[in-house]
Amino acid sequence: MNTNPFVVGAARKIDPYRRSRVSQAPLLPDGTPNDGNRVETGPTDLAFQEWAARGLTPPHLPSMREYRHGRLVRELQQRDMAGLLMFDPLNIRYATDTSNMQLWITHNPARACLLTADGHMVLWDFHGCDHLSDHLPLVSELRHGASFFYFESADRGTEHAEKFAAQVDEICRQRVGENRRLGVDRLELEGVRALDQLGFQQSPGQAVSEHARKIRSPEELNAMRCAIPACEAAMDEMRAVTRPGISEVEAWAELQKGNFIRGGEWIETRILSSGPRTNPWFQECGPRVMQEGDLLAFDTDLIGPYGYCADLSRTWVVGDKAPSPVQKDVYQAAYDHIQHNMALLKPGLSFRELMEAGQRLPEKYRDQRYGVMYHGVGLCDEYPSLRYPEDWDDCGYDGVLEPGMCLCVEAYFGEVGGSCGVKLEDQGVVTETGFENFTVYPFESQFLS
Repeated sequence: MNTNPFVVGAARKIDPYRRSRVSQAPLLPDGTPNDGNRVETGPTDLAFQEWAARGLTPPHLPSMREYRHGRLVRELQQRDMAGLLMFDPLNIRYATDTSNMQLWITHNPARACLLTADGHMVLWDFHGCDHLSDHLPLVSELRHGASFFYFESADRGTEHAEKFAAQVDEICRQRVGENRRLGVDRLELEGVRALDQLGFQQSPGQAVSEHARKIRSPEELNAMRCAIPACEAAMDEMRAVTRPGISEVEAWAELQKGNFIRGGEWIETRILSSGPRTNPWFQECGPRVMQEGDLLAFDTDLIGPYGYCADLSRTWVVGDKAPSPVQKDVYQAAYDHIQHNMALLKPGLSFRELMEAGQRLPEKYRDQRYGVMYHGVGLCDEYPSLRYPEDWDDCGYDGVLEPGMCLCVEAYFGEVGGSCGVKLEDQGVVTETGFENFTVYPFESQFLS
């Protein structure tokens, strides 16, 4: 009998396609209009019902949006910057809470947002998309004309970039005077040159946005507390169909379906592998048919409801066969590793101190170690990235843990040339006294002695 609290299964009584008849209230529990024809993305009835059954409180979106706006403005003012020019769609989402073709926009930068140090926010949206931000009072102005990448502009890219830069110049002069210090997160070369010609002193905008995003408000934490169980329910639905004879991609499709029907948004990777493909790591799911006794390992990298990331990893055995001694040894080592490292988390600890206090990998697993011991998480993988001691000289950097920072604790264990590998990961928040783990999905008791 499956006692997992996330199992829904074929006998599910909740219909994800039925609009709720229980409440005729004008607002949903997250403070948004109770209108099935709304333009903003959001959770489905299935998600709201599952959260209510677990006693979870959805975020109050108007409050969450105000907090995020305030974080960015304070960061600009502390750095004495005129504004932050954003093309990164996740920075735009954080600033405006608008969502528009997020994956397409990552490689076709047709949207931009300028937030000035006085709090004025201008959104350049894709043509024909004005209605997508009508419900957001934080967007002060809506414009067009941020598209000067080659597909849109070809040999007119410089011309279009100069027109866009002139708008940025006009707004900054009107709102903040002669301050020419501008944070820019990412920009086509023509845009960089056009802003240079107008005398802007450009600096890395990701430093502004990542430090603004690193401390979560209570409403953001509620959003993450809702996104994670939605992910875990989808994980259990994937597990219910996983059996010998089906392919990796068939299992992965079930996880994506479970995310989408709850109002989730996308999955950033497709890292799932089985059997010998679990070693080395980072193999994406493919047509391999799973066999009895295989390990199945995956990393969700899932963007769930409200745009918040649920970045969880688990490893299972396929079928009814008991795990082998080798599989158990690798799993136990990975489990012990993340439990030890999670117990260290507390505010005031420096990144360097945390790295040095972390459990050292057994030598046989070091060559294929994961890229990080811990990493920040919010709308995606975010600052900070805390490496293993072996990687400090090449790419480590210091900082300090603060309450409200959300982190993932993860590990991959697999010997070079080994028959299998294990991936495990949990997600939670640094509190005033330690760490609260948001992840409830169980580990495999049959692997743990």
